[in-house]
Amino acid sequence: PFSLPMAAAANWRRKILKQDVDGLEQSLAQAFIDLEKNVDPAQRAEVRDLTFHSAVEAEIGAGKKVVIIVVPYVLLSNYRRLHHILATNFEKKLSGKHVIFIGQRRILPKDTRNNRVKRQCRPRSRTLTAVHDAMLEDVCYPTEIVGKRLRYKVDGSKVMKIYLNPRDQQSA
Repeated sequence: PFSLPMAAAANWRRKILKQDVDGLEQSLAQAFIDLEKNVDPAQRAEVRDLTFHSAVEAEIGAGKKVVIIVVPYVLLSNYRRLHHILATNFEKKLSGKHVIFIGQRRILPKDTRNNRVKRQCRPRSRTLTAVHDAMLEDVCYPTEIVGKRLRYKVDGSKVMKIYLNPRDQQSA
């Protein structure tokens, strides 16, 4: 009934959660399927359950590129557990580009006079600041953030310095 390319297309399609898919996202979904076949049987079930929302390629200066993969928040702990395997395999497949996994989080608006409705109080984890801090934690994941300093310059611009754990310096 199905030809082989149609079955293969349906196979990678279950890895990505959005409808309109570009080339990078399709290649990542196919890389997930390939990784699922090549990983040892103990981790195969965990890799099979992984999905992602979207992927974006960004430039991080000096001509280096990074692929940012947005994953469902409920699967973020699974991604962190398998981070080493996923990152090394995807970096090989994507010809040396760095790979970062970021959880999909929701920012709820602040209660104002215009949008005040009788509902529960906004949780701290849904505020703009908390979501941005959590995204920064995701970007730095294998290491942990031990300090932050915000410096205001004379022209009004802000520079945030992030201090990472020095014992992870060899691996980063």
